[in-house]
Amino acid sequence: MILKTLKSRTHVSRDTLLLLVVVDFEMNRALLPKHVAAVVKAQKDPLKALEMFNSAKKESGFKHTLLTYKCMVQKLGHHGEFEEMEKVLSEMREYVNNALLEGAYIEAMKHYGRKGKVQEAVDTFERMDFYSCDPSVHSYNSIMNILVEFGYHDQAHKVYMRMRDRRVESDVYTYTVRIKSFCRTSRPHAALRLLRNMPELGCDSNPVAYCTVVAGLYDFGDHEDARVLFDEMLARCLCPDVVTFNKLVHVLCKKGIVSESEKLLGKVLKRGVCPNLFTFNIFVQGLCREGALDGAVRLLDSVLREGLSLDVVTYNILICGLCRNSWVVEAEDYLRKMVNDGLEPDGFTYNSIIDGYCKKGMVQCANRVLKDAIFKGFKPDEFTYCSLINGFCRDGDPDQAMAVFKDGLRKGLRPSIVVYNTLIKGLSQQGLILPALQLMNEMAENGCQPNIWTYNLVINGLCKMGCVSDANHLVDDAIAKGCVPDMFTYNTLIDGYCKQMKLESATVVVNRMWSLGMTPDVITYNTLLNGLCKAGKSEEVMEIFKAMEEKGCAPNIVTYNIIIESLCKTKKVIEAVDLLGEIKSKGLKSDVVSFGTLISGFCKIGDLDSAYRLFRRMEKQYDVCHTTATYNIIISAFSEQLNMNMAMKLFSKMKGNGCDPDNYTYRVVIDGFCKIGNISQGFKFLLENIEKGFIPSLTTFGRVLNCLCAKDKVPEAVSIIHCMIRKGIVPNTVNTIFEADKKVVAAPKILVEDLLKKGHITYHTYELLYDGIRDKKILKKRLPTVTSLHRGTRLPAVD
Repeated sequence: MILKTLKSRTHVSRDTLLLLVVVDFEMNRALLPKHVAAVVKAQKDPLKALEMFNSAKKESGFKHTLLTYKCMVQKLGHHGEFEEMEKVLSEMREYVNNALLEGAYIEAMKHYGRKGKVQEAVDTFERMDFYSCDPSVHSYNSIMNILVEFGYHDQAHKVYMRMRDRRVESDVYTYTVRIKSFCRTSRPHAALRLLRNMPELGCDSNPVAYCTVVAGLYDFGDHEDARVLFDEMLARCLCPDVVTFNKLVHVLCKKGIVSESEKLLGKVLKRGVCPNLFTFNIFVQGLCREGALDGAVRLLDSVLREGLSLDVVTYNILICGLCRNSWVVEAEDYLRKMVNDGLEPDGFTYNSIIDGYCKKGMVQCANRVLKDAIFKGFKPDEFTYCSLINGFCRDGDPDQAMAVFKDGLRKGLRPSIVVYNTLIKGLSQQGLILPALQLMNEMAENGCQPNIWTYNLVINGLCKMGCVSDANHLVDDAIAKGCVPDMFTYNTLIDGYCKQMKLESATVVVNRMWSLGMTPDVITYNTLLNGLCKAGKSEEVMEIFKAMEEKGCAPNIVTYNIIIESLCKTKKVIEAVDLLGEIKSKGLKSDVVSFGTLISGFCKIGDLDSAYRLFRRMEKQYDVCHTTATYNIIISAFSEQLNMNMAMKLFSKMKGNGCDPDNYTYRVVIDGFCKIGNISQGFKFLLENIEKGFIPSLTTFGRVLNCLCAKDKVPEAVSIIHCMIRKGIVPNTVNTIFEADKKVVAAPKILVEDLLKKGHITYHTYELLYDGIRDKKILKKRLPTVTSLHRGTRLPAVD
């Protein structure tokens, strides 16, 4: 009867059918509980298994036993059919001696735990007493483990104390759960003490307990004690199995301690532990997280050489890691290897590569991969469409992003809030606010209500466009529709008003936050302080700074940098320097912005000695490395003061300290040499600037040209004009001349006229250059380069 029922109502696998035939054969004699249990286990569909379970009760003389009930509870719990599972448990209590039901309750608790239903697991445990089923150590261990796994450590401790009060004897698993709880609450040394005491408590330590403590010590940062304990475990001939070792390695790799994991692997290999594919997967993932992609690739190749067969998970881990680190082309190579190995890529594989290409701005490549994937049976999902929409928006092509969205709708995509927000973000960032607002209206029509993040995206876009009043109205609209503005909403408005110097409106928004019971955070205060600082309202800056601390909002280094800038603007540089001590006392560290502002402040008040002393203390006393920006500030100050010896000394040190000069560095040095009349050095620096690939500003070119012409060095000045033409530094008019001969003749004249028109050269320089560019004798002379200036020779000119 059962076989007939299943064949008519159920689609079962070949193996299951074979099993049912055997059962049916035996059923001719009698239907036994073991037959029902076997069929329940073999059936993949839990509800069909339940149907068969219930139909068995109709068989003459058959009664369900503890075995069949447990199998049914396990099947339903495993598949998350908890409502039906509870009905089976209720029936079981009615027909089976409750004192024997502990195993079924433990099964139910474990399944609730695996699905994150902690309260339901606790309720099941508590019902055991109510229904006269005394929990043993196994029940206590199960519920404690679930509580610890989900972070309910205090509750787990209470369960343990109840267990002791009822004189239920702990076993090794009890202490291992306790050890795990100690480690997860950053108390690995308490866990270590318990591990040491286990023999006195009547339980021998095992590799699981040892590895749990080792993982806790590593997680706590106590690497040395962790190594010693791991070696002690091996010395006691307690070697973990591959499952236990994998759990330890997983913890280490998540913490980014892959090199340490490799050392531990070497030790257990000598003890005969054979790593499995899951071990290598953990290592590959850890290396990818560290950005050690070469190491991940080498490990994968070594696994292949060892003859181990990789699975889809292994390839997916590597492909995902490569894509996240922008190695998308290499990831696609592994996609091809994966297919060649006979494995079928899944949605995660394709989505990783498509998303990787989109984030690199290679949307066409992403489209190519997608088309190939669809041809092979892949169905684009929400993640796929989000990646493509985001990619096209980043590429500055919102029309194509919208086309992708509409294509998804035609193909049956039911866009969630994530898809809508991705497209609205892209449109808003491109300044397409009206289409973004239209899309928001369509969302509601399609049954997907905008959330506050949707509004924030459009509000942010409006503020960036300077439409802060419109953004404010949109906030009111969000409130009217039931979306409560968050911190980001108000901070965006405040930032928008501050950038427009509407500081009173920004203050109104802050007061509005207080009235709504929302406490402004450090970003709120920093935004307001920065606006006041830029407006030169130094007194208001200090008032807000004091109020910020009084209201319990701790300033960060950005806050202090704004205060330093405000004080330096009002020439209170000494007060600003005093803040360095306060910053240190608050547990913060001054950064390059702090020192750059202070050095600049000293330079602006003409105190170069103090500026230079602070510049030197920056590295020695405060351990803040110099950057090109800090060198530029001090070099510029000495150049302004015409102290070119000091400027050049700093310029030389700059290169030695690994700070490469940039365009601004060369400009201020060239300006300094021109101001003191050392035009040869200025000319040399200009050529060096160009040879290093920098393009000086027209102002810099003009200053050197004026100085050269003032010293009657017209050939050198003419050579600069021709150099500018070769580098393409010409007015747009030159590019409209298509005949090469005419362009060669006209370009210098047009350039010189343009420099005069824009005020970069004097009329005297213009006259000399205009005559010089037509003087064939000058054209035939050799043009100087940096090398030739060093040697005192000249190289051939380039026409």
